[in-house]
Amino acid sequence: MNLLLTVLEIVAPVFLLAGLGFGWVKAGFEYRIQFVTRLSMNLAVPSLVFTALMQTQTDPAALGRLALAGLTGYALIAVAGGLLLAGAGLHQRTYLAPFIFGNTGNLGLPLALFAFGQPGLEQGVVMLALTTLLSFTIGIRLVAGRGALGKMLREPMVWAALLGGLFLWQGWQTPHFLTNTLELVGQMAIPLMLITLGVAVARLTPGRTFTAIWLSVAKLAVCSIIAWGVGRAFGLSGITFGVLVVQLATPVAVTAYLLAEKYEADSSAVAGFVVISTLVSVIGLPILLAMVL
Repeated sequence: MNLLLTVLEIVAPVFLLAGLGFGWVKAGFEYRIQFVTRLSMNLAVPSLVFTALMQTQTDPAALGRLALAGLTGYALIAVAGGLLLAGAGLHQRTYLAPFIFGNTGNLGLPLALFAFGQPGLEQGVVMLALTTLLSFTIGIRLVAGRGALGKMLREPMVWAALLGGLFLWQGWQTPHFLTNTLELVGQMAIPLMLITLGVAVARLTPGRTFTAIWLSVAKLAVCSIIAWGVGRAFGLSGITFGVLVVQLATPVAVTAYLLAEKYEADSSAVAGFVVISTLVSVIGLPILLAMVL
């Protein structure tokens, strides 16, 4: 009973805030998602990533192991996903990148924070940074057939992660007034991301629902199993193990739909994958959390 209450305390704020965004749109209220997304991804999240890395008390070597484990996990998920899609006769240009990369930002970071506290958040941003780097290079290549290194280098979150890592490595700190400002700006990130997730899901029109259902369940199962195995193989434990498993098991990010729309993949099918996988995570992620806590 205590474990159940703990899990509910963790996931309730996450899904309630996402539900608030969903209900806001369905009630007919205005929500300028492009402005909020730009504010979040260009200012709030980079501030959160930079300050979390700069001030982390976690051993840098442990963060390095987490990043390497995450990279290995993504590689194995890519192989498993490619085989699964090939066996099912599904178009890999449409489904493979969404299958590999989860919503480590909007959903993964809040879960890491609420489940494991500040240390979880600090390690969660490592996974978010890794996902961002891979999504804007390999992810775009899978969807568009070409790379986008220039786009990655224009992402504030990438530079925030690199600078945060540099400050952590060198033991540098920004002046207190600047640190306080960045922390205050970064505090916007998690509520904004969760509400925006709910808004985005509410506005998507799902396609190929049956395919999205079984593929969402398969994604959750495959990613969880691989994350668990990789975490044990790398000797991860405690918070680091939990963050790896939860982050790799997150559902499809809304970014996958935007990339499919931009590069003329089957955006309707990806929208269905986003919506259904998010709904599946409402049940699946609490169960997974109960296993790693």
